[in-house]
Amino acid sequence: MDKLILREMHFSARHGVLPAEAENDQPFSATVELELSTARAGASDRIEDAIDYRKVQGVVRDVIGGSRKHLIETLAEQIAGRLLAAFPEVHAVVVEVVKPRPPVDFQFAGVSVKIRREQGGAAR
Repeated sequence: MDKLILREMHFSARHGVLPAEAENDQPFSATVELELSTARAGASDRIEDAIDYRKVQGVVRDVIGGSRKHLIETLAEQIAGRLLAAFPEVHAVVVEVVKPRPPVDFQFAGVSVKIRREQGGAAR
């Protein structure tokens, strides 16, 4: 299966369980992998035969820029569900949401969640 991958899209939003996370924007990033056939687009060289990655980014932006969520798991699930609904030709999506600087009292390189969802609701 082919993949269309949008790597490390960056956003600023207010998600998290801590009060400070509701008050101040934090950086988030997301990577999405869309599993689909790219053969038609590759042969035709026409955007009409491809998935316009600007629209993919718009879906991700709408979720991350939308209402506050407590968990990055929720963001990932909503992104996956909306991408599968918006692009029925996609067989499955892999979504990774990264919160690089959560406001915690220890140092680490951030936290991320990565999920894979298929058309029809299957997880793998």
